[in-house]
Amino acid sequence: MNLKQLEVFIAVAESGSFSRAAEITFLTQSTVSQHISSLEKEFELKLLDRTGKGAFLTEAGKLLLEHAQRVIAEARNVPLALNRFRGLEDVVLKIGGSNIPACYMIPHCVPSFRKQHPGVVISLIQGDSRETLDRLKNEQVEFALVGTRSAEKSLAFTPLSLDKISLVVPAGHPWSKRDFILPEDLVRESFIFRESGSGTDQTLREQLTKSGFAAEHLKVSMVLGSNEAVKQAILHGAGVSFLSELSVKKECERGEMSIIDIRGLDIYRHIYLVTRRARELAPAAKAFIDNIVQRFSSE
Repeated sequence: MNLKQLEVFIAVAESGSFSRAAEITFLTQSTVSQHISSLEKEFELKLLDRTGKGAFLTEAGKLLLEHAQRVIAEARNVPLALNRFRGLEDVVLKIGGSNIPACYMIPHCVPSFRKQHPGVVISLIQGDSRETLDRLKNEQVEFALVGTRSAEKSLAFTPLSLDKISLVVPAGHPWSKRDFILPEDLVRESFIFRESGSGTDQTLREQLTKSGFAAEHLKVSMVLGSNEAVKQAILHGAGVSFLSELSVKKECERGEMSIIDIRGLDIYRHIYLVTRRARELAPAAKAFIDNIVQRFSSE
């Protein structure tokens, strides 16, 4: 069975005539008969009753007509759908983002992108870095932005911008009055950490270890699953934490939080643009990535 056979069958069924179907499909009457015979042979069912008054559908033919019309209609929609896809119309672009890129980077790119490509709907799926990379590997998102990289060979990691992770305390904290603190001062405070799958948590532990101060030396009072939850806990006096400066910019400007300098300890990480290796990106994904790179790569 192929699309041409179904088109011919529909023409015969709807016109009730082999000769009329030949005119509609620009085929000879014998070719039309061959197509119908091939379908009947394949299904081992009689699809049409040939009479002197024309061709009439059998019950099997009625069932085939119902399905054939749907198949042909969908087939005709394929070029339109692909042309819209290529032209960035009626397209849903699924992007994965770990907490910091999803909350503080990707949303900044959406307004300018939508102005250029109003036919693209952005679907942003947020999670920690590990969850986001799993979604990308499982093809649930087109590309991703995360704050850490893995050794996964099927993924390509491109450094996009630098993100500084700093010690953050609530307004009025004694450390906020000092120019800096020393690493050994950290053991005196209660810390709020992110979950183990977080890029922030992974970077923090690696950098503390490199500086000779293991994260295990810190007193951890809470482990929370999102950057926003950590910020709220800090604001309510539950402890202090290491957070991306991107995420606390507004709170620091309002005087609700302070960033504390730790002598000899500067923690930076890359935000990575992650794609699947050897896979072609959709036009909408390429366009959005261009927008992100233009906005953040210089920063």
